[in-house]
Amino acid sequence: MNKLVSKSLQRTHGKNFLLCHLSLFLIAAALQMCSATMAGESSHIIAWGDINYDMTNDVAQSGSSIAAIASGDFHSLILRRDGNVVAWGDDRFGQSQVPSMLNRHGVVKIAAGNVHSLALLGNGTVMAWGPSGGMYGDYGQAAVPTDLKKVKAIAAGGTHSLALQSDGTVAAWGFDAYGQCDVPPGLSSVVAIAGGMYHSLALKRDGTVVAWGDDTHEQCNVPAGLNHVIAIAAGGYHNLALKSDGTVVSWGMYGLGECDVPPGLNHVVAIATGDHHSVALRRDGTVVAWGLNGAGQCNIPAGVKNVRAISAHGDHTMVLVKASRK
Repeated sequence: MNKLVSKSLQRTHGKNFLLCHLSLFLIAAALQMCSATMAGESSHIIAWGDINYDMTNDVAQSGSSIAAIASGDFHSLILRRDGNVVAWGDDRFGQSQVPSMLNRHGVVKIAAGNVHSLALLGNGTVMAWGPSGGMYGDYGQAAVPTDLKKVKAIAAGGTHSLALQSDGTVAAWGFDAYGQCDVPPGLSSVVAIAGGMYHSLALKRDGTVVAWGDDTHEQCNVPAGLNHVIAIAAGGYHNLALKSDGTVVSWGMYGLGECDVPPGLNHVVAIATGDHHSVALRRDGTVVAWGLNGAGQCNIPAGVKNVRAISAHGDHTMVLVKASRK
């Protein structure tokens, strides 16, 4: 895969830690996987870690609140409660160019991969943008299958895309050199999906997890006996599973600490993964992060609280914080 598309461990990790604080006027972002988490209140964003490609943008457009966030490799998305999507950051592949017609269709969910973006519309169809027409980095990840419909969830891997359909089955498209788009035959009763760099995950209704694609780092080797799972997240080469008791299980690449779940971590309500780091949101609105920290992606800023959603990708982390009442 092209180096501009596939992240590597040679990324510069000497960048200074950066905290960007949004109060309806300034968003600073720095990338997750790939999925977005909904929140109901008027909110703002705090982001930290690697912010290559000037990943800041004035997104003050209307007074509407932020409903969801999603992080790509070097770009980020927000979904406003009025159904409008805003994107910023790296745009070499068109991943930050929100289609002009998108915001006319009532977007309900968003996701971001390395160089592409996805949106789920209220009518159950999917729109995607990013590489196209043979552009460098185009592996078909933004070419939504024409027969795809009745979708209820989306996920973006490094350069592939996933859709969960209303009948509990999964569709996948894009880069497939490692089988990340080869959905296991007979897979059904799926309630959640996640995409890693070259692998995919599905959470079944019975609380078990299925993985397929690249298994170089055993990221598709789901731990024996793993059950009671309520959420999943796929990083570059590792995975997280959130159990119903509020604990987290991880597997895959261990070399950079991304799978070293902090001892005693509990009361977790959401999880997210970057390429080589992991993030957990606790019930009290605080955030815990672990793994590679060369760009400060695990350096949670002092005073961060009242977090309602988390997102991570590449070497950065972004959180949605409930706005304080004056």
